[in-house]
Amino acid sequence: MRRIVSVSIGSSKRDSKAVVKVLGEEFSLERIGTDGDMQKAISIIKELDGKVAAFGMGGIDLYLWGGGRRYILREAKQIARAPKLTPIVDGSGLKNTLERKAIETLAKEDPDMFRGKRVLLTCGVDRFGMAQALQETGAEVLYGDLMFALGLPIPLYSLKALERVAAVFAPIVVQFPFKWLYPTGSKQEDSPDRKKYERFYAWADIIAGDYHQIRKYMPDDLSGKTIITNTITPKDVEFLRQRHAKELITTTPNLDGRSFGTNVMEGLLVALLNKPVEEITPRDYLQLLDQIGFKPRREQLGA
Repeated sequence: MRRIVSVSIGSSKRDSKAVVKVLGEEFSLERIGTDGDMQKAISIIKELDGKVAAFGMGGIDLYLWGGGRRYILREAKQIARAPKLTPIVDGSGLKNTLERKAIETLAKEDPDMFRGKRVLLTCGVDRFGMAQALQETGAEVLYGDLMFALGLPIPLYSLKALERVAAVFAPIVVQFPFKWLYPTGSKQEDSPDRKKYERFYAWADIIAGDYHQIRKYMPDDLSGKTIITNTITPKDVEFLRQRHAKELITTTPNLDGRSFGTNVMEGLLVALLNKPVEEITPRDYLQLLDQIGFKPRREQLGA
């Protein structure tokens, strides 16, 4: 059995492990949280280097995308450089393929799911595949990058506007300490101000993006809302149910009661493809996803 390990700078309370059989082979999928401690994450990776099939970088992105360009986060490079033998991925390869494919699949199965609906996408620069796919569904999309990453109450209503903002801000933002941009460790359990963006949650029919960003400013009432996300635990499902969300959709499959992050699933695909990460193309991922038959998880939560 080969082992895929996601070393996350997120909360250790969300740690989990599952054994799955994919294309006739068994894999152990594991998440290890370091509660915001980046040096501990590097230490764990160095200790396991060469002993596991693939690493996932959890709780942090290596890349941001915008305007056809890729920007590398300064702090994430420290983690990405830690292993010398085992491949490491941050999930961006799947965000550009699996998440795009998930939106396209949902729109094909139910054309009215997005057409004419309002979608709040918390951050498009770390989910550019989803951002582009949503634009093509006929939905009205609000890109919340400035709000959810930088705390600026400025909604963006077009992909072109997002690309222009990314071209200006991304080269600067990638130099920031990551904790300024995204909740890490115990802060992933906090809801600092549920009223701050309440009007945007109320405006939306569908709320999509990273779960911790969605949760960060989540109001008490999500009646009638569909949530599209991933990295969901049973506790998160109950949290959404208590807030009266209508439906949960995850872009990664349900494995032993939770949906692992894209970094874990990309690690699994890298192990299956058995080729250097830099040689893997989006087509490789898409062909393998078709073979495996991964489909979005859908769960009705309320009326």
